[in-house]
Amino acid sequence: MQLPNPLTGRFFDSPVPPGTGWPGDPADADTPRAATPAGVRRFAGRAKSLPELDAYLSVCRACPRLVAWRERVAVEKRRSFADQPYWGRAVPSRGVADPRVLVVGLAPAAHGANRTGLMFSGDNSGTWIIGALHRAGYADSPDASLAELREVRIIAPVHCAPPENKPTTEELATCGTWLDRELILATRAESALALGSIAWQAAHTAAARIGWQVPRPRTKFGHGAETTFVRPDGSRLRLIGSYHVSQQNTFTGKLTEQMLDEVVARLRPETGG
Repeated sequence: MQLPNPLTGRFFDSPVPPGTGWPGDPADADTPRAATPAGVRRFAGRAKSLPELDAYLSVCRACPRLVAWRERVAVEKRRSFADQPYWGRAVPSRGVADPRVLVVGLAPAAHGANRTGLMFSGDNSGTWIIGALHRAGYADSPDASLAELREVRIIAPVHCAPPENKPTTEELATCGTWLDRELILATRAESALALGSIAWQAAHTAAARIGWQVPRPRTKFGHGAETTFVRPDGSRLRLIGSYHVSQQNTFTGKLTEQMLDEVVARLRPETGG
């Protein structure tokens, strides 16, 4: 049964088929789908730009457990969203196509980005990180569902909502191929914020896989921790750690707005501009 998108009023199936007009859908009906880890490697390697990578990624079906879960959630829905269609696909990255700043999350929430199709929207985590980016001048609005980002791209180690928010090692490895290519294509990025220890470790692992210099021993994750990766061309990417913007941290006061604002402020590229 088709239901109306709450932002546009247009009717869609759940999950949303590519190319049917969902806001921000980077794919169309003819976008080829990766169905295996080998397919992910093939299409990620084929992408020549971040928008092209988003299109391939958004129709990925390489992890059977994740595909089954995201689509089951899209059909069964949460009662409070029963009148809405669910995106129910891999969620593409969010933000500009030539970022100077990256934000590394973890994975879409089952009833957040898996519903909206937009990273960090539809739940409290999005309110926190988009609000912080807005206060720092990186977003034109604090509204996580409507904000347009400036200079920033939000990426993730996993692009499908995992059961119990816990991707397997194999799923992290498969989706990590998209992350690898994303880091390679983000040639202008000078700084990055890792939201949580998993994002911190995923960024290190991806950087090492693609041949960047990673400090040894690795800097231990912590809120405000900082390390630097060096690309083969000698350019650098500063990585700053932050506690994740999950309710577990924000509701308990482990992460406050002031703490988040302080690390976001440090993302401003040192060269200015």
